[in-house]
Amino acid sequence: MARATLLLLPEAIRLGGDLAPALAEALGRTDRLPVGGTGTRAQLQRHFDLSGDDWPVAAITRQCDARDAATAMWLRADPAWVRAEMTGARLFGSGDRLGISQQDVDALLPALQPLFADAGLALDAPDPARWYVRLPSDARLPTFVDADAALGTDVFDHQPQVVAADADAGRRWRGLLNDVQVTLHNHPRNAQRVASGFPPINSLWFWGAGSYPAHVTTPHAAVHSDDVLLRSLATAAAVDAQPLPQRWQAPIAESLVDLRQARDMEALASEWIMPAIKSLSGGASDTVIMDFMDGSQFLLSRGQRWRFWRKPLRSLSVPRVESQAPSS
Repeated sequence: MARATLLLLPEAIRLGGDLAPALAEALGRTDRLPVGGTGTRAQLQRHFDLSGDDWPVAAITRQCDARDAATAMWLRADPAWVRAEMTGARLFGSGDRLGISQQDVDALLPALQPLFADAGLALDAPDPARWYVRLPSDARLPTFVDADAALGTDVFDHQPQVVAADADAGRRWRGLLNDVQVTLHNHPRNAQRVASGFPPINSLWFWGAGSYPAHVTTPHAAVHSDDVLLRSLATAAAVDAQPLPQRWQAPIAESLVDLRQARDMEALASEWIMPAIKSLSGGASDTVIMDFMDGSQFLLSRGQRWRFWRKPLRSLSVPRVESQAPSS
């Protein structure tokens, strides 16, 4: 059976706009699957199973960036832009959102590495947008919040806290982060970035700690995405990882198509969703699952075209339904 799962970002409600009549009619005839968790991590965990209870993003992407993930425990320490406000400070961007060049890395990384060395840690940057801390295998860490989940929020709500069996761990990480921010604030490279129209790199965002998983599995035989984490997961699962094509192409195997960067509902419908629906009637696909980051999911199949009694779907911002068994 050939299946394509379409991952759409942002949440369905944020795509906005009225649905074209043909799309509204087709979606009105679909089956609603059980509602899943919200956010990037929950969405990807619907499609990838990792050994252990952690979500070790750092180790997974490190393997693709440097091929040495199995040698240690890793923590992402991505360059970040934090902006002070009247009531706190917000994370406005990190990693590849900041337009970081190798020249930025060459200037800033040497200034920060001694701070980590003094703490018995090693900081490096095999990719300008993804920086890593190499950790001891027995490191006790506070809970760090995923970068996507923290974007736009007050960073003081995510400060490293007390760790069980090591009451000083949170304090040590807060102290290290404070030293990092002071060093970056005073670094002349940031003045150069601002003068060139780029935001400053005035902090690091710690997240994704863990060791490389013993196994990663997925039901998909191919992944089409331009996202580093998703392609790294595909590589770890030993499935084919391909760039995202410009428009819908009928799958030849169980495929995962990453459309999470979509913002325009009209283009999304004309270039992806409607061609996918047409591929069902033409026999090029058997089923298509539309998986939204807000947890809502639609299953489309060939026989649904006979459900004439179903009303068109007025909007993608439909109520969250816990489950609905497919009906004929």
